[in-house]
Amino acid sequence: MKKIIYILSIVFLFSCSSTKAQNYKTHKVKQDETIESIAKLYQVTPFDIYGLNPDAKKGLKLNTILIIPKSKVVSNAPQATIEKELIGFKDHKVRRKETLYSLSKKFDVTEDEFKKHNTFLYANNLRKGDVLKVPVYKKVLQVSEPVAKTKDYAVLPKEGKWRIAYKFGITVDELEYLNPGMNEVLNEGEVIQVPSITEKEEKPIDEAYSYYQVLPKEGFYRLKIKLGVEQVQLETLNPGLKESGLKEGMVLKIPYNPTAVQTVQEDIPGTDLSNQIKDRSSKHLVIMLPFQLNKVEIDSVSDAKRELSKNPFLSMSLDFHSGALVALDSLKKLGVSLKVDVYDTKNLLSEVSHVLNVNSFQDVDVVIGPFMPNNVEKVASELKPYNIPVVSPIAKNVQLLENVFQSRPSEDLLYEKMINFVKNDSTKNHIVIISDVKHTKVSDNLKRTFMSASQVFSRKNKKGLDAFYILDEDIASKLKPGKNVVFLESDNPGFVSNVTSKLNSLKSDEINIVLVTTNKNSAFEDDEVSNYHLSHLEFHFPTISKTYNEDDNNSFVKIYEKRFGITPNKFAVRGFDLTMDVVLRLVSSEDLYLSVNEAPLTQYVENKFAYKKKFQGGYYNNTVYLVKYQDLKIIKVN
Repeated sequence: MKKIIYILSIVFLFSCSSTKAQNYKTHKVKQDETIESIAKLYQVTPFDIYGLNPDAKKGLKLNTILIIPKSKVVSNAPQATIEKELIGFKDHKVRRKETLYSLSKKFDVTEDEFKKHNTFLYANNLRKGDVLKVPVYKKVLQVSEPVAKTKDYAVLPKEGKWRIAYKFGITVDELEYLNPGMNEVLNEGEVIQVPSITEKEEKPIDEAYSYYQVLPKEGFYRLKIKLGVEQVQLETLNPGLKESGLKEGMVLKIPYNPTAVQTVQEDIPGTDLSNQIKDRSSKHLVIMLPFQLNKVEIDSVSDAKRELSKNPFLSMSLDFHSGALVALDSLKKLGVSLKVDVYDTKNLLSEVSHVLNVNSFQDVDVVIGPFMPNNVEKVASELKPYNIPVVSPIAKNVQLLENVFQSRPSEDLLYEKMINFVKNDSTKNHIVIISDVKHTKVSDNLKRTFMSASQVFSRKNKKGLDAFYILDEDIASKLKPGKNVVFLESDNPGFVSNVTSKLNSLKSDEINIVLVTTNKNSAFEDDEVSNYHLSHLEFHFPTISKTYNEDDNNSFVKIYEKRFGITPNKFAVRGFDLTMDVVLRLVSSEDLYLSVNEAPLTQYVENKFAYKKKFQGGYYNNTVYLVKYQDLKIIKVN
């Protein structure tokens, strides 16, 4: 019995293989042939061939056998087919031993056609003596014009390369192959070439899901580790994936996951909403900040200064509010009519409840604040019945109720921004990871991502604890000629100073060193750390906001300095940027919720906002910056 099962399984395996083999051909590489010439010969793309022959990326060798997929392109020659046209019927009396099968062969008529014109056969078997109506056809030659393999497509608003690639079931590379010289950013109305498929075959973007662009050498196992999604789930969400397999550049639909790594970033320019104001009616804005003014002694200047220096919530609130005031003035000049209420939450949940209870919020269009997650959640839950959006200004992890907008990007997004940048850097020769014991987990995660990287840890003291330094010999042997990307993961200023000093001395014409980190904390800004070293090492890091450049002659900075007599800090700039964005979204769209799709990406002085909706939840900012030190300035990395 076991032997029979085994034989049947082998037969089944080979029958499947033979079926699949019909979709492929083989090609023996000849002298001077290239992937492009072979692809053209078989009417496929080079990426189709690479998908089945990964080693071909390293170069073609004479007499190598390549597997060539079946072309999806319809021949450019006219297609001739023989079709049957019904012209009448003739009778036939069934004889002994005749069956529908034998009659179908005799008259070249299918069994289904017999049943269609002799309906009694649906309920009864064929019997001797039955008189059948036999359809009579004449054969007609039909010549059809060929279907073009591509067609013109006008880019829609907010569409970038990955959206179009997903829509037409190809990779970003294949889209670029169809459009040589294609710009990085596509303009609305721009006409490009796409596969010639029908509208029904096009795949819509579903905002209830996340999307992921497959990286080089990624298989289902790596995607399972990275995304937490099984192969079966991916194949269910992406029809055709089971047959085609994973291909570099392929865009996959995945279950929504706010922490999913390497979700597709929008390749679209920022929208300037200041010239898209549609609604001139007055809007009601509420700002809730933890000033804690009850702790400030109004009659004592010295007490007020002391409270300002020791109370971070008061300082942050005042800075944020000052930036918001400049934004409100700017909005007024644009013709925006606003009613603005500002409340002191005192950073107390009880005070938040009090503010909500004694004031009417039913006509409020949007709330900015409070600062702390639990206070944001309280406001959002109370205002949810009125569908009033609540924008969290600085909190990292807020419960995303359906009316919550988390404007601060997640830490996971910062981490992945840096990882993907290094992954996509084709000029790097080697990667080194330096960390202290506290950051061993980060170091190990990086090592799992970059398996060929070298790890270096801080030296220990006699007690076996971190001494927060390394020696030249610890790092020199790990560096290689060419470009070395060095991750430094630590929040100890002394260790950061020690490492940056060592790396700076080891950098040369032969050994180039670029310093990066996944978490640029205050240790990198400490007085012990030399900005000259960071600049010489081209220090790269991800950030939720880029630092404005004083050379840019920024109008906000000028107005702020004139009004308050000081340079705006990051909280003042965020107050300006967030207030401008929230109000401009309100007056350029029907409401804040619709603005997510109508204005997918906005940018201001230091911050940008690209909100994504969580499935059965609220909205989160899904965009961050990558910046670097250059000539003692911090600039955006393009």
